Amino acid sequence: MGWYHCDVDVAGTFGPHGNLPLCSCDIPVAWVGLTATWTSQLRLVLMANYLYVDATFLSHGLRSHCDVDVAATFGPHGKLPFCGGVAIFAIRKISAVTGAGFSVACEAFMSALIIKPRSRIFHGHDWVYRAEVASLVGEPEDGSVVSLRDQRGRILGSAIYNGQSQIVARRFSRHRQVLDADFFERRIGQANALRDRRGVSQEARRVVWSEADGLPGLIIDKYRKTYVVQTLTLAMDQAIETIKDVLVQVLQADLVVARNDAPVRKAEGMETSISVLHGDESQARTPVEIGGMQFEIDPVGGQKTGFYLDQVANYAEVARHAGGRTVLDCFTNQGAFAIACSLAGAASVRAVEIGEDACALTRQNAERNGATVEVIHTNAFDFLKQAEAEGAKYDMIILDPPTFTRTKGKQADAIRGYKELHLRALKMLESNGMLATFCCSHHVSSEMFLESVVAASVDAHRSVTLVTRMGASPDHPVLPHIPETEYLKGFLFEALPGR
Repeated sequence: MGWYHCDVDVAGTFGPHGNLPLCSCDIPVAWVGLTATWTSQLRLVLMANYLYVDATFLSHGLRSHCDVDVAATFGPHGKLPFCGGVAIFAIRKISAVTGAGFSVACEAFMSALIIKPRSRIFHGHDWVYRAEVASLVGEPEDGSVVSLRDQRGRILGSAIYNGQSQIVARRFSRHRQVLDADFFERRIGQANALRDRRGVSQEARRVVWSEADGLPGLIIDKYRKTYVVQTLTLAMDQAIETIKDVLVQVLQADLVVARNDAPVRKAEGMETSISVLHGDESQARTPVEIGGMQFEIDPVGGQKTGFYLDQVANYAEVARHAGGRTVLDCFTNQGAFAIACSLAGAASVRAVEIGEDACALTRQNAERNGATVEVIHTNAFDFLKQAEAEGAKYDMIILDPPTFTRTKGKQADAIRGYKELHLRALKMLESNGMLATFCCSHHVSSEMFLESVVAASVDAHRSVTLVTRMGASPDHPVLPHIPETEYLKGFLFEALPGR
């Protein structure tokens, strides 16, 4: 079954039996894989002042008119007040046909979502929530491409559709577009070129960052010639073989790993898994230089896509202030902040991490870089509570926890968690000590996160001055009209002497 959208060029009138003297369409025959004139049985549907044609392809034939069950009259602007029924429609590979005072031009048409007024998409956002859909034209399959239209039938763009998700559609183009190999090659190439222009290292970079690169739900990280892919939307998951082919054939990938173990996939009705799409898994571990430090990336067994590339610029920024200081790095993961501070001349560095494997990796990374780091395997919250009780003091404390909430409903709990961290850290900071703190949840705004520091400083009876604001590295572009792309926010504070 296919759908066509008919725009009537001039006014015309159906005859008493609903007959049109002449009706032909401009649809490329190649679209249906035919080489001759053919006939379809059609169901005509009026939606948003446009005539939609639901076609079930029947047989070849030659017909020059449409037999419509009911009579109807086109308005002066080509709008159809009412039309329903079944028609026989001749479709020819021609540019235009005019007869009996009017012409009809038809174009290949996807299923469509008619969007309610005042929805966020009219303000620049690319997401459509279920509650924002006025009506659905056709029967789109989950993972398919749909057309987005306003209530006057004007096209808003093409989007990927999933009826199982609260976000039923994610726009990826303001034009009619299908997800074919040419599309992925073009978009991935554009994304890679953007990183080149921004001076991001070829050694390790995020090549594709989801909506920010016009590929909703697709993440691609690169470590030399190893590419790690996450498909977090159904449409991207269904296209994963095409994506892999682009990485191999165009970007010359030696290894392509699908790290589809993110829990967010369940919201799209997908299972979690880790698999090697191309190359030799035994060669997965990849040595790379990141921010002047040496790391070994494990894209199969490591966390997420292998490394937190969004923090690369911040490792150097924080370490710039670490010289001669006693440093505590909480939630160290692979130890990048701790190692950067040690190499920058910190007097001592302690790194706290709950993951046993991550602790082992931090020790290996510290040795690889010639850094002196004491790694402590424990829960960071428990460590801070005990250290505060013991009266421990540090010149610099770094807090880079995992997200505290993946839903807006848990926002208040997340703010309380951040405040507790900040309160304990501020109580342990020496005079003129520095606090670097980060939040990676887009449900917690920069203002909310900053307020959690302010509230903690009031309770701790400490005054702090803001040294700098931090965000994601340049290979994580931010689209102002999609605030979710600016998920990482960070602040560096200096604690002032007692007042």
